[in-house]
Amino acid sequence: MRKIICKREYDTAKSELIKKHTEGTFGDPAGFEEALYKTDKGYFFLYVNGGEESPYKKEDIKSISAVRADEWLAKNK
Repeated sequence: MRKIICKREYDTAKSELIKKHTEGTFGDPAGFEEALYKTDKGYFFLYVNGGEESPYKKEDIKSISAVRADEWLAKNK
């Protein structure tokens, strides 16, 4: 997936996957996945996707700071 946010390109195909976190199982309406990526320019983002009852009802990319990326990694060990 590719998305432009504030004139910056975030692309899962061109970025480094750091860690993936999944809640629930495939087909679970409350299940979701989050994947932390880092671009070649050092920007972090989360790729998110989930079921109808999850926090992420559709596929999306959310840019996050390095501090938030560290917090996300600590939370999802």
